Amino acid sequence: MYKFGRAKKGNSFWLAFPSVFWLSIFFLIPLLFVFVASFMSRGQGGAPALPLSLEAYERTINVYGSVIWRTIVYAFYTTVLCLLFGFPVAYYISRRKSNSFRQILLFLVLLPFWTNFLVRTYALQSMMGREGMINTFLINAGLISEPLGMLNTPFAVLVGQVYGFLPFMILPIYAAVERLDFKYVEAANDLGANDWHSFWKVIFPLTLPGVVAGCMLVFIPSIGSFVTPDLLGGTGGLMIGNLIQQRFRGTGASIPLGSAVSMVMMVIVFAGVLIYTRFGEREN
Repeated sequence: MYKFGRAKKGNSFWLAFPSVFWLSIFFLIPLLFVFVASFMSRGQGGAPALPLSLEAYERTINVYGSVIWRTIVYAFYTTVLCLLFGFPVAYYISRRKSNSFRQILLFLVLLPFWTNFLVRTYALQSMMGREGMINTFLINAGLISEPLGMLNTPFAVLVGQVYGFLPFMILPIYAAVERLDFKYVEAANDLGANDWHSFWKVIFPLTLPGVVAGCMLVFIPSIGSFVTPDLLGGTGGLMIGNLIQQRFRGTGASIPLGSAVSMVMMVIVFAGVLIYTRFGEREN
């Protein structure tokens, strides 16, 4: 029995070794380099150099604090909008009695993933341009007299992010609603609760784990979003991802500053994951 236990532990180590090796080489070691570089000074060409300094973090907070705050606000609004749009869609899909129709609806939710995200963002950029499909339709319908300036605005960024991350909200909520025993809803109706009270007192609390999972799956990638604010937001939609890209390359590059901004983003993401983990433990 003892030899079998030792053999089993040895097999577990070798099974986990490829994943551990991959994460160590391509995640932990680069992350360690970024962490060390964030405490160094800017050298020639923006490369990290001695002496050690907190200047990069001071500049990140004092100069780019507004960008960090804007990123958090955009990610929050994106999450809220995805929840408002995603919950009704997930609920509607899960309540379809026809299994084939339900599969078709899920296929339509996943269909955008078959196209490259960059291509979809360019399509949105084309549609929202001054001569794009949306402005052309509104002018022909007589609703507006001149094109709307939708690009390079917070509105365009939010539209692009909601469009890109909405499936990540729908799928976890769909799974939670699918597992829900609707006998509790019937019992609430028998006790006099209307549809509104049944939703807030029964459906929403029982599907809350799926809601929280969907919120984390939307909020965390929204924090590091790069393509959408770059193509749809312009300079007014600058977010952490774009700031990091600018600090690591191009004119005025500063690897220590880019590393400090990256570490701040990691802290924000880690805080979100920690909240989700604590919530999951409480639910269990």
